[in-house]
Amino acid sequence: MAAVIECSADRLAFGGQIGSSSTSMPTVQVPLGNRSYEIQVGTRLIATLGERCRRLKIGTRCAVITDTNASKHYGEAAIKSLKVAGFTPTLITIEAGESSKTLSTVQKCYDQLAAHRIERKSFLVALGGGVVGDLAGFVAATYLRGIAFVQVPTTLLSQVDSSVGGKVGVNLKAGKNLVGAFHQPRLVLCDLDTLSTLPDRELRSGIAEIVKYGVIYDAPLFQRLEKQLDGLLEKQSPILSAIIARCCTIKAEIVSQDETETGLRAALNFGHTIGHAIENSSGYGKFLHGEAISIGQVAAAHLSARRTGLPTADVLRIHNLFERLGLPTSIKLSGDKRDKLFSAMRLDKKVSAGEIHFVLAERIGKAVWGQRVPDAEVNWALDQVKG
Repeated sequence: MAAVIECSADRLAFGGQIGSSSTSMPTVQVPLGNRSYEIQVGTRLIATLGERCRRLKIGTRCAVITDTNASKHYGEAAIKSLKVAGFTPTLITIEAGESSKTLSTVQKCYDQLAAHRIERKSFLVALGGGVVGDLAGFVAATYLRGIAFVQVPTTLLSQVDSSVGGKVGVNLKAGKNLVGAFHQPRLVLCDLDTLSTLPDRELRSGIAEIVKYGVIYDAPLFQRLEKQLDGLLEKQSPILSAIIARCCTIKAEIVSQDETETGLRAALNFGHTIGHAIENSSGYGKFLHGEAISIGQVAAAHLSARRTGLPTADVLRIHNLFERLGLPTSIKLSGDKRDKLFSAMRLDKKVSAGEIHFVLAERIGKAVWGQRVPDAEVNWALDQVKG
């Protein structure tokens, strides 16, 4: 029996799980009992990283894991803030890009943590985009059987999605995120200032995840994107702050009900079954994550129209929004590439008993998951996005 997720229109307004801090920044609570934490959205947050970590009452020795892109912009500021607050930090820098999200990179991080004498009461800071957050979180989950970590996401994609919820991991050649764990951060700091250095391509990629939240959960958010897309692309702070906080609230609501993805949380994978397979079969790096799931979401919309009754007008709205974003909505697939795509899909974490399961939409704002789709219909959907 299909499981369903949706929200009512009045939940677009900040309430319930969103509070305000002493600096009036949006603060989202992730309620998970003794593992609850805050997501803070605002400006100039990296400068206060050390002070905020001190409030968590975690060990004084720590490491900042970052990549070559984030390090040159924010590494020095993060280390300085931690030192001023009385911590003893070390900086670990990996190469930027999905190709670094591997077990070999994890091993290198372990070696540097050991050299810096990181202890059970020590902590890590993940400073960067989704690759850094996933990898550093996995290192934190596994080093010394688990130490605390703090997320400081520096891309829009990581701020609205991967930094929240505790899913951490790395890729194998066979597929994306096939090795991982659930390990919640102690704090998430979404510093809007970091988006000033974000390339336009990365910004648009991040908005693809925001579109997903609208499709699966929040029709008013989708409508807001249609109306305010230009302001979002221009990085207008009030729009960015409100939309990032809304996405974090949606994810916090879902994670608090289904932390380890046994049901409801699976809805967050709309467009990802095909999208992850595109990333893997094309070679990591050719498509950014948001670009791949843009194609995946358009394909999933077509599947939804065929199997769950998504209105044709909604399929067109989804397609048109991605077109306006300048994200790909089609892909050229030879027979061989299509075979590789199916092979990657069959290794996806959402496969059960050899069957590929999809998240589909009944309408914008309402999704169902655990949908078994025959290969013939997946092929049909790929035909709809054939370049």
